[in-house]
Amino acid sequence: MSGELRAVALGGGHGLQATLSALRQITTDVTAVVTVADDGGSSGRLRRELGMLPPGDLRKALAALSDGDPDGKLWSTVFEHRFGGSGALAGHAVGNLVLAGLLEVLDDPVQVLDHACRLLGVQGRVLPMSTEPLDMSADVVGLDADPDAVRTIRGQVAIASTPGRVKQVSLQANGGTRPAACPEAVEAVLSADLVLLGPGSWFTSVLPHLLVPELHEALVRTSARRFVVLNLVPQPGETAGFSPEQHLDVLSQHAPRLRVDAVLADANSVPTPDRLRAAATELGARTLLDEIAAPAVPGRHDPEALAACLRAALERRTDRWR
Repeated sequence: MSGELRAVALGGGHGLQATLSALRQITTDVTAVVTVADDGGSSGRLRRELGMLPPGDLRKALAALSDGDPDGKLWSTVFEHRFGGSGALAGHAVGNLVLAGLLEVLDDPVQVLDHACRLLGVQGRVLPMSTEPLDMSADVVGLDADPDAVRTIRGQVAIASTPGRVKQVSLQANGGTRPAACPEAVEAVLSADLVLLGPGSWFTSVLPHLLVPELHEALVRTSARRFVVLNLVPQPGETAGFSPEQHLDVLSQHAPRLRVDAVLADANSVPTPDRLRAAATELGARTLLDEIAAPAVPGRHDPEALAACLRAALERRTDRWR
């Protein structure tokens, strides 16, 4: 491979932040492709009031890729700052409002994010997976006396907090139409050297990228190496009771044609490595187990450890495969 590694990370929230922070230690050519179905908190309020893309996960990706110089650090801190009090601004992140203002002036989400990247000194790119806000629904069991009865839950926040077991998810654009991918996001995946899926909320941050047809096809067709990074613990409401290998089974159900080169997981979070290896093999992948959890923050990946794990996988270092 010649030149700078072109890496694309797909996801949302804290999981994507960890991946982006790790990738920054490997390459400066990093593109984040971010989910746009959030309907809660500050993002949900702005989405409902202004009809805009939910900005929260986009803001987090910008902050994760912001430059380490004083100006970049300052703007990153400002973007992440939330207003307190009990007035109209309470709970809003400054970055969400800046993105909302830019969008009203420029009327182009990709231009907005490119300008925000320059403001924060980002040496990469942040893109939405779609340029219009999307709605999510899920088939869920375990909410009725009949444990096999399926109920449809609508909205990302409701899905993430449901006490039932999510079976599958779907995405719709305005009016229930088929979601359209951001063309720049599709091109980034097709031209990448490395594509990462996960970690993050499996049904509401990771799988949604596979539910946008053009983006799904790009992930299947790309010549990039495709890595899946597994979560450290099951997430209540979404994957409660899931084993690591069940995450891969769900991934395969939503994208049967997707092939994967490597599955990366924390060695201390995999109780039955043989089962995980078997599930990874079904996707065409090898399994790399390493200690990638942040020691001081339960449930979060350590960016430096994850970066070392990614390097080992990229270099195909046999001593790290288990």
